[in-house]
Amino acid sequence: MTVFAVEYVYGAESAEIRDATRPAHREWTAGLAQEGTLLASGPYGDGAGALLIFNAEDERALNELLRQDPFAAAGAISGTRTMAWAPVTGLLAGHAA
Repeated sequence: MTVFAVEYVYGAESAEIRDATRPAHREWTAGLAQEGTLLASGPYGDGAGALLIFNAEDERALNELLRQDPFAAAGAISGTRTMAWAPVTGLLAGHAA
């Protein structure tokens, strides 16, 4: 498994869509967290995006998973940045490959 950091960028015009879709998005993230696929997630304080930390086989599997996010289906995400990440210190260090 590889740890991936995924940054969501939200467009200013997507606030209403995100508000309407947030319950489904949070249900989706909670399920992934429960199964150990999502290690951490949360919005940035300025509301411009969010950071999500995933455990996935590879980037292809991660991208398939991200397409299932209700925010993605609703068009609430204007951009993403995905990077393999190797946490070496702290609570997530045990998840590094």
